[in-house]
Amino acid sequence: MRIDQIFIFGMHIRMDWRAVKFDWNKARAFLVTAEEGSLSAAARALGMAQPTLGRQVDGLEQELGVVLFERVGRGLTLTPSGMELLDHVRGMGEAAGRVSLTALGQSQALEGTISISASEIYASVLLAPIVAKLRVEEPGIHVEIVVSNHASDLLRREADIAIRHFHPTEPDLIAKKIGMADAILYAAPGYVERLGHPTKPYDLRHADFVNMDRNGMMLKGLNSLGLGLTEANFPLLTESYLVMWELVKQGAGIGVLDAYIGDTEPDVVRVLPDLEPLSFPIWLVAHRELTTSRRIRRVYDFLIEELKR
Repeated sequence: MRIDQIFIFGMHIRMDWRAVKFDWNKARAFLVTAEEGSLSAAARALGMAQPTLGRQVDGLEQELGVVLFERVGRGLTLTPSGMELLDHVRGMGEAAGRVSLTALGQSQALEGTISISASEIYASVLLAPIVAKLRVEEPGIHVEIVVSNHASDLLRREADIAIRHFHPTEPDLIAKKIGMADAILYAAPGYVERLGHPTKPYDLRHADFVNMDRNGMMLKGLNSLGLGLTEANFPLLTESYLVMWELVKQGAGIGVLDAYIGDTEPDVVRVLPDLEPLSFPIWLVAHRELTTSRRIRRVYDFLIEELKR
């Protein structure tokens, strides 16, 4: 059967490819722009120049004869025509992703590129030496480290492999639990001295903490240990682990970090070292189809072995 012939419920239907008036690159440019909300954000997501992306979106509008976006301030808003088209193009994007995953999963070539997602602190402290060792053993594998403090969407190919702190629920993902890690309170020695060298959770009632989230989860977690903190104890907020850690080292307040990383830093000490730590899991996650790829399997197993150390 020719590729342009389709059978549905026993009926033969010939697709008219002449009716297709646009290419996937332009459709992808439209899809990412719609999801990101601006041309600049979409260009960063696709790793391309903003003018090039803008020309692709303009080209799609011209080919289809419709206006897809309206400018609102510095952002873009979908027109009714754009809204109607979005669901169809999103389906195309998901299908394209499945094609890529299937092709990659069937690849037996060890050489090629693989992307690994991790948070800032894990990417810089844990992944860097592991990837350096991988490059010595497998020079044909090129590694892209995707730094994100939010969970990368593996189903949409934002990464091939991810280090996470929660078990995935998607049936198309597989995960291996590396182990458990302890979250410990750290501060600069000078800051601990200013607090009067606290020995009990209640002694931290006037301490400053560097907040890492906007939804109160850090406050709730620390209070589960008996600290009795309020929002007033969190005058500093950042979503960057590296910035948080630098603030802690500079004596701006107390921070929470994986003990494996925190205990190796000479410029900080544990606060309330006898306090029960907050424990969290470390999972290595990949798409199920990727495990049939020789390259993905090699890196996945390598990461498991190295992270367990």
